Formats: sequence, structure tokens, C-alpha cells
Amino acid sequence: MSLWMILPVSLPVLTITGIWVVYAMALYNQHVCPVDNWLYNQSCEEDLFLQSGPTLCCTLDNVPLISKCGTLPPESCFFSLICSTGSFMVAAIVLLRYARVIEKHQNCVLNTASLSTGWICAAGLIMVGNFQVDNAKVLHYVGAGIAFPTSMLFVCLQSALTYRLAKTQGEYNVAHLRLCMTLLAFVALVLSGVFFCQESFVLQHASAIFEWVFCVIIMLFYGTFAFEFAGMSSDTMVVLSRGTLGPAGKEHKVDPLGSLGGPVLHPHQHEIMSIL
Repeated sequence: MSLWMILPVSLPVLTITGIWVVYAMALYNQHVCPVDNWLYNQSCEEDLFLQSGPTLCCTLDNVPLISKCGTLPPESCFFSLICSTGSFMVAAIVLLRYARVIEKHQNCVLNTASLSTGWICAAGLIMVGNFQVDNAKVLHYVGAGIAFPTSMLFVCLQSALTYRLAKTQGEYNVAHLRLCMTLLAFVALVLSGVFFCQESFVLQHASAIFEWVFCVIIMLFYGTFAFEFAGMSSDTMVVLSRGTLGPAGKEHKVDPLGSLGGPVLHPHQHEIMSIL
């Protein structure tokens, strides 16, 4: 069992724990309302952080969206750290997954598209974490507009790719798990986006809850790559370093119909490429 499997496991552990710590800090400093508080008012006499007592007066500025939890210091600093670290880990996992598919099978359109969307998602995540919504709203929403759709597209592509490459019952079970997580994430993302556009306090609060659900599911989806990373070897690094379309010293698997989108190479073509 390869130690590389620690990487996809560490991502959800770090990010999910981190964003809940950020929420706890924001709640302690009364920068956001509790998730279980559904009572909002049009206006309050005092800002939330100045209030005291068991009953809090909340406005739409205090909805516990993930971005809102990481807007004000000191939690904003920790939020930026979590997002930056998480984006780096996402980029690394996406790249290694890309190489692993090439090593065990061959390159294909789904694999290349997953690599692109995964890296774009990582770039959007950096923007979300380092441009807080109250300080740089436009850049923050641009980052969110990049990160959320591309993360959804990434899990869709990976679910399809898992089914396409599955051969054993265990691999099909992983594919079924990823498909279920993808469907749940899609529902949560749609509901979060629809409710976020409403003026109702209740729907805005529901939007925040579905946003949390979506992010947790996406991070857990990355954790499922531990199944593939457990069998990763040095050949994967060779694929990355040489930029080859298959593991070193092994013959390409030829798809006679070209269904994977990879090049169909004949034995004499391999010899020519080796000479070059």
C-alpha cells in the first residue's frame, strides 16, 4: 500500500476541519449567526458583534455562508490559509490522478478535461480564500463563480471516467459511490444557488446550509481517490517526468475503436518513437 493515499485522505480532513474551525471562530466573535438560528429581522439596533444575551438579532449580513464566516479577522486569516493549502493539495491530487490513469490505462479526453477543470477549480479556490467578500466582492464572486461550477464539473468527469475504466467489482463499487456523491453535490449546489438569489431570510439561511453540504461532499469525493493512490508506484512519477502516454517499459494498451480518445499506436511506431 502506497503512502500516496495519505494525500487524498488529508485533503478532506484538513479542509472540513478547517472551515468548521473558521465557523466556530466567527460564531465566537459573533460575526455570523448560528446555523440553527432561523430568526432574522429587517434591521437591528446594534450590530451582531455588539449584542449580548441569549437572543441575537440577525440580518442578511450575518448569514453563516462559508465566505461570510471567513470575512473578518481573526478568522479571515485562517480561512485564507485553509483555502490556499487546500487549493495546492487539489492541484496535486488532480495531477497525480491524471498520471495514474495514464499509467494504468491510457490517456483520454475525460482524463485531460478532468485535469484542466481541477486546476481551474484550484485557481478559483485561491481567489475565494484571499479576496474576502466584504473587502473585494467582485474578485471574491469571480473566484466563487470559477470554483463552484468547475468543482462540480470535475466530479462529474471523474465519475464518468471511473465507470469507463472500471473492470473489477471493487472498482464498480467506487464508481457507484462517486456517482451518488456527484448527484448529492449537484442537488446541493442547485438549491444553494437558487435560494441565494432570493430575498427571504429563511431561504438565504437554507442556501448557507446547502453550501456547507456541497463543500463537504466535494472534499469527501477527493478523499475517495485514496483507493487509486493506494496502488501508486514510482512509475507514476516517471509518467509525469517523461510526459509519456504510458508507464515506462510497458506497452500501450490499444483501444481498437479509439473510444478513450488516446492515440492508437502499432508496435513499429513504438520502435520509431524509442529511436527518436
